[in-house]
Amino acid sequence: MGFGSKDEWCGTIVKYSMFLSNFIIFIGGIVLVAISVYTLYDKSFIKELLGTNLFTGAVYILIVAGILLSLLSFLGCAGAVKEVKCMLLTYFIILFIIFIVMLVGGILCYMFRQRVQTTMQQEMLRTIRFYGDDRAITRAWDDLQEGLHCCGVTGYDDWRQHRIGGIIPSSCCQEINGKKQPCNLSYQASQQIYSTGCLNVTTAFMKDHATTVGTVGIAVSLFLLFGLAFSCALFMMIV
Repeated sequence: MGFGSKDEWCGTIVKYSMFLSNFIIFIGGIVLVAISVYTLYDKSFIKELLGTNLFTGAVYILIVAGILLSLLSFLGCAGAVKEVKCMLLTYFIILFIIFIVMLVGGILCYMFRQRVQTTMQQEMLRTIRFYGDDRAITRAWDDLQEGLHCCGVTGYDDWRQHRIGGIIPSSCCQEINGKKQPCNLSYQASQQIYSTGCLNVTTAFMKDHATTVGTVGIAVSLFLLFGLAFSCALFMMIV
């Protein structure tokens, strides 16, 4: 295998361009996996209150795609070095499939941004009734309120209205000098309760994460076009 004599110079440029594009794809895959994993486990308790698996599913798709990309970049470089058409064709087909998958994953993240507030509000109002009875839900609410310094769905009154007994969880109470302040004794104690509702805070938090992951996913998928173009060109040049 090799290039035709008149294509030698052009083939060399394409080959090294493919090396460069695969290096970028390799780095992009690692970055995508790192950001996706961080997003998945940063404030992971929120997943219990999302009300949809759309975001989690999209992130898992991008994690798998990022890992495959990092591995596939070595196949592309090997195919270019050895000038093996079979390897280049395999690389092209797999890369094209990953390109479609990553594009879908990135779009799903943006779709999630549009519906996150509605689905989360419904799920929060549903799960607030099971606080204290369901361990996973109880922990999710406590971690959410303590982690994001918020209380209830739109405010602490949600606990009085939707929870049997109307008792506000201690996770709603502010912490001053390392000590939780009592906030269930009376309505006057409301000044010691986190005043911000969790819905808006969590929605903004999840939207930011979805935007980051979706943008990185789509950006990396666009870089794959270079890998597709160079592998196709190199395939056509090898005689």
